[in-house]
Parts: sequence; structure tokens; C-alpha cells
Amino acid sequence: MLEAPVLAPPAADVERKDRRWLGLFAVLAAMIMNLLDATVVNVAAPSIRAELGGSYASLQWIAAGYTLALAVGLLTGGRLGDMYGRKRMMTAGVVGFLVTSVACAAAWSPATLVGARVLQGLCAAVMIPQAFGLVRDLFPPREIGKAFAAFGPVIGGSTILGPIVAGLLVDADVFGSGWRMIFLINVPLGLFALLAGLRALPAVPPSARNTRLDLTGALLAGVGMFLLVYPLVQGRELGWPAWTFVMLAGSVAVLAAFAVQQLRRRRAGGVPLVELSVFTRRSYTSGVAFVVVFFGAVVGFSLAVGLFLQLGLGYSPMRASLTMAAWAVGAFLGSGFAVAMMAKLGRRILHLGLALMATGVAGVYLVFQAVGAEVGTAHLITPLVIFGFGMGMIFVPLFDIIMGEVEDHEVGSAAGALESLQQLGASLGVAVLGTVFFGVVGQQLALDVWVDAAKWTALLTLGLTGLAFALGFLLPRKARAH
Repeated sequence: MLEAPVLAPPAADVERKDRRWLGLFAVLAAMIMNLLDATVVNVAAPSIRAELGGSYASLQWIAAGYTLALAVGLLTGGRLGDMYGRKRMMTAGVVGFLVTSVACAAAWSPATLVGARVLQGLCAAVMIPQAFGLVRDLFPPREIGKAFAAFGPVIGGSTILGPIVAGLLVDADVFGSGWRMIFLINVPLGLFALLAGLRALPAVPPSARNTRLDLTGALLAGVGMFLLVYPLVQGRELGWPAWTFVMLAGSVAVLAAFAVQQLRRRRAGGVPLVELSVFTRRSYTSGVAFVVVFFGAVVGFSLAVGLFLQLGLGYSPMRASLTMAAWAVGAFLGSGFAVAMMAKLGRRILHLGLALMATGVAGVYLVFQAVGAEVGTAHLITPLVIFGFGMGMIFVPLFDIIMGEVEDHEVGSAAGALESLQQLGASLGVAVLGTVFFGVVGQQLALDVWVDAAKWTALLTLGLTGLAFALGFLLPRKARAH
């Protein structure tokens, strides 16, 4: 008997499959740019200040300006993809990110750098929300799991390599560029994401072409967040004048007006930026508070540690980044543990992770208390690994657990609001912990004062970790089933 010949797949099918993976790599390159730019400043900030000058508050704004703009922009970024097409908005976001990265590298003063960082964050807010939808457009259901499996290693690898790459680039001083190369590194990444995306990403028709963008809601949300963060960053430097407290009170009023406007838009038949019905669930509102506190503690503590190592201990950017890499390695290992155990442990994995974070922070504090000005990398590695491991355990399951009791029709809005509030929490962490850190330092340069500032920041981080631990009991016991 003759066997039927095995026919090779048509060349068009092979090319289509190759394009899927090229498109995935374009999406991953865009995500890597965002992840790098959210962390590299923690290492490069002292070198930036040494060249451009500026106050300690300017260092906070270089970090907080990006995350605050990202928080505001994320409320509308995903909606823009629905209205004009995900490929088009991803392309626009990448082009904008490229241009603003070059603008960051060309900055001649702290103010111009902060302005470029704000624009960079807005471009990231257009670029990033399109990622997961584009992956779903690229791959059929039976292959989508393989595609999403690539996200974990990329995110984990970027987390580890981000500070190391920043330290290496600043120390290498390529062509005399110094710290500017941490932004110029986006040029090859962005060009690849742009060219590969234009070739391989599918141009799926918009799903909400006739939807009107809620510009009023976006403006109210942006003003409210700005009124909240600005006085926290600038207040210490200016001696806490009365207008800083007026701004804080005004932020509450503006955010309340935003909530009212969103309700009215829903009742009028429009599409709001945020589906406020999700905030009637205790589990979700507790999750919002958890996200703000948790990410505020993590990002604020990270910035303080990076500044202490360089401004206090006089570490080079490379040595500081290698010290902080212990934290990132711990986070990578903790994320792997969470993937394996989140289904079995449910909400308990958050408390286990927070307990490890508290142990790590307490270890950092005890090191400062015992060793003082003699502290070195060897003293900090173990507590930073423990802190990172606990942090990584929380990153993976957190959003799925918070969304455990959200209705299906609310998932998109609830997830978008959480992503935005995550970035707001990061901005508040930089503002609050940075203010405490620099408030203790003042105008003094003695190493003992820098150690005291680090100790107070560690204690505040420990308190925020304890608050997150308490809030965790209000979250759903099980993660949302996919």
C-alpha cells in the first residue's frame, strides 16, 4: 500500500506564522522600553543632578513626572485603541516615545527633563494598553498561551537588567553621553518596535469607532492627581506654605467632581472612563487601597535606596545598580514561586509575600542600626533579596485576586482603573518617601545623617507594608478564573 504524501504547508501560511512572532517581538520591545524607563532613573538620578543641577525635589519629579503622566493617560489610552485601532495607536505611541526619549537625552535643565519625562509617560500610556489586545489579534486561541508565556520572562528579565543596564551605561560614558544614554537606548528598541510592528501587527478595525472620548473626565482626573502629588513633592522644599494644603484639599474636591461627572455620563448613555459600579464592592475598593499603598512603598523605597547608595555612600552608578540587582533577582524568583503556587494559596500568597517584604525591610533597618556608616553591599544583599522575593510573590497574582468578585462586564474598566492607580501609587510613594528621606537629610552632608534618613524611610516602608497586610484581609480569597 502506498502512503499519502506529506504536503508542506503553503508558503503564505509559514510567512503568516513568522509574522505573528515578529509582531509579538514588536509588542515586547515596546513593553521593555516602558519597564526600563520606569526604573533606570533610580540609578541615574544622582548623575543627572550632578550635571544639570537642581534641587532634591527635581530628582523626585524626574521619577514621579513619568508615573503621574502614565497614571492619567492610562485612563484614556485603552479607549483610544478601541476608537482608532490598536495598531495605529501602538504605532503612534512608539513614535511619540522615541521622540520624547531623544528629548529627555537632550535636556539642558531639570525643568526640560521633567517636561520631557511627562510627555514620555503620556506616550507610554497610549502605547502600553494596546499590547494584550494586539497579541489576541495576532494569535489564534490555541496558540495564545504560548505567546503570553513570553511576557513573564521578558518582564522579569527587564526588572533585573534595568538597573544594571542603567549603571553600565552611565559608567561607560559612551561618546561622552553619560546619563543621557539611558534614554538613547530606547532608539534602537523603538525603531525595531516601529518597523516590526508596521510589518507584522494586524490592522483590525476599531471596535468602538463612533465612541466619543471623555475629555472632561480625563481632564478632571489629571488635575485631581496633580493637585494631590505636587504639594507632597514641593511642600518640604518650600517650607509647607498654606497653598500646599489648599491644593491637597482641592484634589479631594476635584476627584469627587470626577466621580460625579462619570456617573452623569453613564446615566446620559455615554461611555465613562471608569465604571464606578465596581467601587460599590468592598473587595475592589480595598484592592484599590492595597495597590496604592503597596506600589507606593515599593517604588518610594526603591528610589530612596538608590539615592542613599550614591549620594550617601558615594557608590558609582554601576556599583549601586549591582547592589540593587539583589532586589530584582529576588523579585524574579518570587514571581516564579507565585506562578506555581497562586492557585493553591489564593489570597494567602499576598500575606506570605508581605511578611517576607517586612522581614527584608526590617533587615535593612537593623543593618543600618548595627553597622551605621560602615554599611556596604555585603550587608544589604540578603535583606534586599528577601524583600524582592516577597515583592515578586505579590506582583503575579495581585490583580487577579482584586478582580475576584468583579462582574464580567466591568472587568475592562476595573482593570484599567487599577493600572492607573498603580502608577498613581508609585507617584505618591516617590513623593511621600522621598520627602521623608530628603527632609531628614536637609542641607547636611555627613554620612550619619544619610544613614538616619535611610533608617526613617525603612521604618515608613515597614509601616506601609503592615497597612497593606491589614488591607489584604478584605480582598477575595481566590483569584479570578480566566
